[in-house]
Amino acid sequence: MKLVSRIARGTMLAAVFATGCSDDGGTGAGTQNVDTTAPSSDGTATQSPDPTAEPSPTDPTGGTQSGGQTNTTEPDPTAGPTTNPTTTTTATSTTTPDTTTATATTSDDTTTGGASGLVRFVVLGDVGEGNEDQYQVADAIIAVCEQRGCDWAMLTGDNFYDSGVDGVDDPQWQEKFELPYMGITFPIYAVLGNHDYGGNGIGVDFDNNKSDYQVEYTQHSELWRMPDKYYSWTQAHAEFWGLDTNQVMTDPFNGSSDDQQAWLDQTVAASTATWKIAFGHHPYLSNGEHGNAGNYEDLEGIPLPFVAGDNVKEFMEESVCGKIDVYICGHDHTMQWLQATCGTEFIVAGAGSKANGLPGSNPMHFQVPEMEGFTWVELNDNSFTGVIYDKNGNELYSRTFMK
Repeated sequence: MKLVSRIARGTMLAAVFATGCSDDGGTGAGTQNVDTTAPSSDGTATQSPDPTAEPSPTDPTGGTQSGGQTNTTEPDPTAGPTTNPTTTTTATSTTTPDTTTATATTSDDTTTGGASGLVRFVVLGDVGEGNEDQYQVADAIIAVCEQRGCDWAMLTGDNFYDSGVDGVDDPQWQEKFELPYMGITFPIYAVLGNHDYGGNGIGVDFDNNKSDYQVEYTQHSELWRMPDKYYSWTQAHAEFWGLDTNQVMTDPFNGSSDDQQAWLDQTVAASTATWKIAFGHHPYLSNGEHGNAGNYEDLEGIPLPFVAGDNVKEFMEESVCGKIDVYICGHDHTMQWLQATCGTEFIVAGAGSKANGLPGSNPMHFQVPEMEGFTWVELNDNSFTGVIYDKNGNELYSRTFMK
């Protein structure tokens, strides 16, 4: 049962808009001021002590993929071909016992269903500013992908600040997407954030078509990919799920999320992929200013359950924990790699155009405040390697784990 009561939508919307929404992030880059317990070579990041016991992701469940409410797509193999990395990725942390060296061999096997293979992509989020930092991050992505290879990119939501777009002809498409990423030659898969739904970040808006415009824009761009509000695709030995966590968070104001959850449960259970990766906007765990699901900021004077993220917490615990190998999100404008919990790895990649602090205390492998950047990922057979870069293309942290 959903934690949000089925109250009259119009009455609650009026109350929400009358109150307004607090800003969920600053703009521009801040000065790094990090208390490092195990600093990297440039002293810019913090790492956690050794985890004593970390749950392993669960094995994929066999079966054939069943339907859902959204489209299933596969990336264009002619766009952004994968190239061999020039170096072998090795974890830089000396305090994480589950870190190993990735094998940098290339596989030509592109079949699905648990076959061996090689997939590379980058993840970033909360990009929709059109500012200098967004351009810097884009340039760094281009440089890293030229060197290490990328099949596509993922955007974890809040693609357009402050209230999404007003149509497929909105100038923001050029200012905050096409121009910043014009040098990228591979598809960019996106999911929706609370700002994309409008209401100045509340996640609900009197124009309830705002999210539809981003889906429709897929037909107008060579880069942008959002075939539906939630969707999945497969490549080689991996399957990917793009989630609409804002619908989950605001249920029932943007429609019931029951169909999305049923679709996710069915398709994940039917997947035979070696790697199951999901990305969405809202975190389950985060040391950023928004914090963990269930403890997100409330609107002053209106402690609404959907603003606190209770629905997201329930959704994650029922349908992501122990079923998805890695969940990557944004919302908090930071770069974090939390210690695995509930059988799933959690990565926050929300510093694509602005960066904030890290007041939380969840156990983590790595985090860096006040620094924009992105995460590069390689799935090489049974190994997952994630490398976190800053906006200048400097490698801050690398970690590999096996399954």
